[in-house]
Amino acid sequence: MKLTPRLEAVADLVSDNIKVADIGTDHGYIPVYLIKKNKIQNAIAADINKGPLDNARKEIYSNNLEDRIELRLGSGLSVLKLGEVDEVVIAGMGGVLISQLIENELEIAKKLDKIILQPMQASSELRKYLHKNSFIIEEEILVKEDFRIYEIMVVTYDETGKRQEFIEDEIYYEVGKGLLKNKPSLTLEFIDKKIKEYCKIIEKLEGKEGGKIESKIYECKNKIKKLEELKNDVC
Repeated sequence: MKLTPRLEAVADLVSDNIKVADIGTDHGYIPVYLIKKNKIQNAIAADINKGPLDNARKEIYSNNLEDRIELRLGSGLSVLKLGEVDEVVIAGMGGVLISQLIENELEIAKKLDKIILQPMQASSELRKYLHKNSFIIEEEILVKEDFRIYEIMVVTYDETGKRQEFIEDEIYYEVGKGLLKNKPSLTLEFIDKKIKEYCKIIEKLEGKEGGKIESKIYECKNKIKKLEELKNDVC
């Protein structure tokens, strides 16, 4: 079974010989892939919508894995019992939604060995939430699929509260410190994309008047400056 580069990168971060839950499983590709590679013991594939869960059921049954992958209908981590799985995958959702799913079942999230997150957008908001709630981003990677670059985070909960890293500037919520240690060419491309996004915002606002407009332009220019400086820190 062949996964897309994004999903394969997510799946490869799952530990060996464990039980995993794939939240928002869609077609169930990740748990099926992991079982067929003999990487994990068994899995729970969950989705809030019946349609995607039916798609996952077809994939699981076509691979004769119904005894290894359990399907559950429900929202986020609410489908899980405390300590039922070792690790959780949440991929393909917005960063704000991922934060809400963790917050809704915070005690379950805290007890997991690790959580693998792949936000589609709002990764800065997700990093802020994780930092505020004593989760540690142990590893961050970038993966390119077609013309898009995806961010993937491996997260654990810090029970002691002593491992939390000081964030000296909010720009590190947009470009996590772990990403600066990634493949240099891809990291630089990722930062350049962010710079271009802020340049486009400025272009749309130029010529317009108002205090809020001026404030937004200043904010964008400041972020561009900081992103340019970050490029010097890429390993």
